[in-house]
Amino acid sequence: MPTIEEHCKESLLLFGKNFARVHSWLDEFAGKHPYGMRHRKLRHHEAGIQEVIVLFGIEAGPVARQHIESDLREEGWKPNDPFPKNEKDYIRIGFF
Repeated sequence: MPTIEEHCKESLLLFGKNFARVHSWLDEFAGKHPYGMRHRKLRHHEAGIQEVIVLFGIEAGPVARQHIESDLREEGWKPNDPFPKNEKDYIRIGFF
């Protein structure tokens, strides 16, 4: 799993800023009970991206998508695969 620091470095390269607050928000529940590393179902989907836009602004949307795609690739996701819409869809696809 990419660390917050790795996500920030990637954002700096791709978007010109590290967007640390966005990455921290997306991974807020990582390692915490009862989720552990299964925290991704909470915010790593299209609905989570929309929440990021509301909280951090429109420019943060592509940053959130990049973060999520980086994490999903670790689960075997490929760019042509369906992108999860929400928590229920994330689980239905089999990432949880």
